Amino acid sequence: MSERMQQIEAKLRTALEPESLDLIDDSHKHAGHAGSKDGAGHFDLTIVSAKFLGINTIGRHRLIYGALSDMMPGEIHALSIKAFSPEEI
Repeated sequence: MSERMQQIEAKLRTALEPESLDLIDDSHKHAGHAGSKDGAGHFDLTIVSAKFLGINTIGRHRLIYGALSDMMPGEIHALSIKAFSPEEI
C-alpha cells in the first residue's frame, strides 16, 4: 500500500472510526487525465461508519471530504465514495 493510501486511511479511521474501509487506487486508469498529470490520485472508497447514522449522502461526503481536506486537491484529484451506516449493510 502506498504512503498516500496509508495517509488517507489513517485520516478516515481517526475522523470516522469506520467498521470497514475499502480504498482502491484507480490512478492507473486515469493516466494522462487532469490531476493525474500533476501527481494527484484517483481513488474509490467504500466505508461503513456509525458516524453516518441519520446523515444523508451529502452530509456523509462532507464528513469524508472534511477529514481529507488537507490532501485535496494536491494528493487526491478524484474520490468516488460509497458511504453506509452499519444498519444499511
